[in-house]
Amino acid sequence: MIVKNIEAKVRLATFLSAMSFVLALAICLAVSYFAYRQVSDSRKSIYVLQDGVNPMLAKRTDIELNRGAEYRAHIARFHTLFFSLIPDERFIESQMREAMYLIDESGAQQYNNLKERNFFSAVLSSSAVLTIRMDSISLDEKRGYFRYYATQRIDRKSAVTLRSLITEGRLRDLPARSEHNPHAVLITAWKTLENQDRSTVEKNPL
Repeated sequence: MIVKNIEAKVRLATFLSAMSFVLALAICLAVSYFAYRQVSDSRKSIYVLQDGVNPMLAKRTDIELNRGAEYRAHIARFHTLFFSLIPDERFIESQMREAMYLIDESGAQQYNNLKERNFFSAVLSSSAVLTIRMDSISLDEKRGYFRYYATQRIDRKSAVTLRSLITEGRLRDLPARSEHNPHAVLITAWKTLENQDRSTVEKNPL
């Protein structure tokens, strides 16, 4: 009887010890998990000092979560640079230089084609102001393909012309961001599908 009691107590002590070990291990794992989550979340937050004071909290997000918006912003910026012009040779050169950072040789090819057709000289000689208004962007992120729809306004001394503009191209991610390419994207195989006059309104002479 005494032996059985001793064996029962030993089994009970062993069971309690095992359960205590399992419980302690579970607590350690839970603490480690929550500590990792907290550190991971803290790394997604940065504090920005405004004028050296008043720190503001800024959140970092996974690049993939907002990649579609970055693609659209990149496409819109390139087309704005390439198609918005004023009769100023230095301004045009600056616009084209900035645009070329966002696209591969297909952009340089179209730029050279426009130069050969004296398009930029015509902008200067006619004092035309070209602006662009984006209508929409059709984007297929999986295929890395886009189609851009916009309306271009050409304001000359004698008339205002509206042109429909449709282009298409592909997108290639770059390994790093830069000052000239903040979205780390490169437009490739870019071409113009449509660029034709939609309406022309003559200006009243003074």
